[in-house]
Amino acid sequence: MQANGIDPSTGFLDRDSCLDLLGRLASSAAASRQMLAALWIDLSRMKQVNESFGHLGGDMVIAQIAQRLREKSAGRGEWCRMGGDEFVCLIPHCDAEHARQLAQDLLQTIEAPIRFGEIFLHPSASIGVAILEADEDPFVFLERADRAMGTARRQGGGRAVASGEEPLPGRLGVLLAREELRIENQLHLALENGGLSLHYQPIVGFDGRIEAVEALMRCTVDNEHIPPGKLIPVAEKTGLITRLGEWSLLAGARHASHLNNAGYRTKVAINVSRAQLSSAKFGQALHAALLCANVSPELIELELTESLFMDISETVQANLHTARTAGVGLAIDDFGTGYSCLANLKDIPATKLKLDRAFVIVLPHDRRAFAVVKVMTQLGRELGMTVVAEGVEEQAQLDALREAGVDAIQGYIHARPMPEDALLEWFRKRSAA
Repeated sequence: MQANGIDPSTGFLDRDSCLDLLGRLASSAAASRQMLAALWIDLSRMKQVNESFGHLGGDMVIAQIAQRLREKSAGRGEWCRMGGDEFVCLIPHCDAEHARQLAQDLLQTIEAPIRFGEIFLHPSASIGVAILEADEDPFVFLERADRAMGTARRQGGGRAVASGEEPLPGRLGVLLAREELRIENQLHLALENGGLSLHYQPIVGFDGRIEAVEALMRCTVDNEHIPPGKLIPVAEKTGLITRLGEWSLLAGARHASHLNNAGYRTKVAINVSRAQLSSAKFGQALHAALLCANVSPELIELELTESLFMDISETVQANLHTARTAGVGLAIDDFGTGYSCLANLKDIPATKLKLDRAFVIVLPHDRRAFAVVKVMTQLGRELGMTVVAEGVEEQAQLDALREAGVDAIQGYIHARPMPEDALLEWFRKRSAA
């Protein structure tokens, strides 16, 4: 018997309660302009488990997996049981990157063997991921997650598929596939023929000091600019993200040397992808960039997405240690809107904490957001980190962040991203003023 909308076997919400919650979360996400993610999980081969060990045995397996899911998600989402072997996790304030990473983490958790009498069961699952779009019906949003899960299952299971990545029927699917192939070709041309560039946005302290400049990739081929929102997903899917990252690392290091030679000893912050840090060759690429650019390591900072720090592999740990040993700084980017684990945060050798712009855009009117910023700033300070707020555009936001104790800001209020020559001119004008 179910009570209060709770499934007794798992402790998750039942289907009806889940649909009620979905409506509330979708309304809240729309009102606050925040993201909402859905992960639809289907366990594989549960029919064989039930036939072999009976439904009581199957319920025991379901209960163990549900406990694993609850512990792995660490309170970051609301769990629902949609059917016998299907679950949904609704995660507020979660973007596509964090949702995909959580899906991969959950797959690994599910696949750990379960002892059942004298044998070990080896469960697996298929996961569909969807992000709520603006003005989208919440039930259509949930159906997209379900369809993506179906695609993952048809592809053999043991994988996660994001809505939009699954094969689409008809002409639309053909056009999207062709567009991805076209962008992939453009990326190859950019790598081979010099179509990549870095633009730089200053990070300015409240004391007026330039804390750093962040390097942001731009790609132009045959006078066509490919926006990052299209470039990065294709680069990740095709494996080109590592080559782009290595190019960015070298180009950013060279510009740090150029700035230093011009009399501006300013750090250059370079974004590093998960794929780069998961490579055993990352340390070699980093040392090669420092050597080729002839730049002091303390003038380089690596910006890392917070999702990296949920489950840091031995390779990632070794690469982070290599960077810090070399004297390169580490910054945790977009902090606060993913699923950071505070227990891991204390062990991360980062020197900077960058607060996501989602907290900034609602200041100064949202006092709850202000309170969160103030607490995260204090946390960063206690851990010995410089705290930076991203996306600052208005004076009122600047004043609120100063009151919260933030160390530095980044945003249009000081400067938009600009090419190398424009950045040097910006430095000159600032020095003259």
